[in-house]
Amino acid sequence: MDPRGGRREPTMRDVAALARVSTKTVSRVINDLPGAGPEVVERVREAARTLGYRPNLTASSLRRSDRRSATIGVLFEDLSNPFDAALLRAVEDHARRHGVLVLAGSSEDDPALQRELLASLATRRVDGMVVMAAGGHQDALQRERERGTPMVLVDRPPTFDGTDSVTTTNRDSSRDAVLHLAGRGHRRIAFLGDRQTLWTSCERYTGYLEGLAHAGLTLREDLVRTDLHGPDAAETATAALLDRHEPPTALFTAQNLVTVGAMRALRDRDLHHRVALIGFDDFPLADMLQPGVTVLRQDVPALGRRAAELVFARIDGDRSEPTHAVIPATLIHRGSGEIPPPADGTR
Repeated sequence: MDPRGGRREPTMRDVAALARVSTKTVSRVINDLPGAGPEVVERVREAARTLGYRPNLTASSLRRSDRRSATIGVLFEDLSNPFDAALLRAVEDHARRHGVLVLAGSSEDDPALQRELLASLATRRVDGMVVMAAGGHQDALQRERERGTPMVLVDRPPTFDGTDSVTTTNRDSSRDAVLHLAGRGHRRIAFLGDRQTLWTSCERYTGYLEGLAHAGLTLREDLVRTDLHGPDAAETATAALLDRHEPPTALFTAQNLVTVGAMRALRDRDLHHRVALIGFDDFPLADMLQPGVTVLRQDVPALGRRAAELVFARIDGDRSEPTHAVIPATLIHRGSGEIPPPADGTR
């Protein structure tokens, strides 16, 4: 028994005694190293199962020749966001096939918190990291990368050299969304976006501007709202736009939580069948609303899978030039983006 009153954890020595082998042989079997015959391997594993032995992976990784911990770290902005959660699941699925555990955390787009979480993952000797960089400086990420930690940035590219990244077609797809609305006759198209410190937000706003230019429309800055963090801020901003003397006849919302807030404002005024809307990023039940929400859907499984493939390749020794993989987003027509403007130009 443990002196603290609980059941003592079985040790490698206990497994060796039950299997009638040396602790060195148990170590070889537990760490999948050569040197033990099939019959011995099975005997050790059976002894471990019988005793409920759990190897100390952190300690054993320090003794293994490859120095691996069989873990990777994942840092995203907010794991409660459906986009981040789906991205994590894609990375987990790939890691599981490699027998690797994922340690995940939310940085809340706070560079200080991201730095703290990076340090925590580093002390646990993770074999690599998949990171959604917080807005602003990436100094902490750069330092960790320079220490030799395999790293892939997802959703937002690095501001430093020597690091792989995976993003989507933020600018081009945003331009196409605006052209889709303009093609249905809309001339007052509003933009509602996330924080301008984020690369994705800037890219999507640039795409909005390009869409207006390609459609021959003049930018109306009074129809632009940025730095909207979360659905409540987006709902308030959308309500203010709808209350204008010349309100927009269409909305382009450049992030999924912004889209949710905009939809609340439209439905609160019973305008969801009269004001067109296209959102960047899909979200749960978007297809169940009336009308369904037209979105630019990122291929989140492909984003996560590609990020995982790249980080595992680096862990396995790939020293090729850094890769920037781009996974296209797709415009999903569901009804809200196909609402035409009023025939008389009013609402």
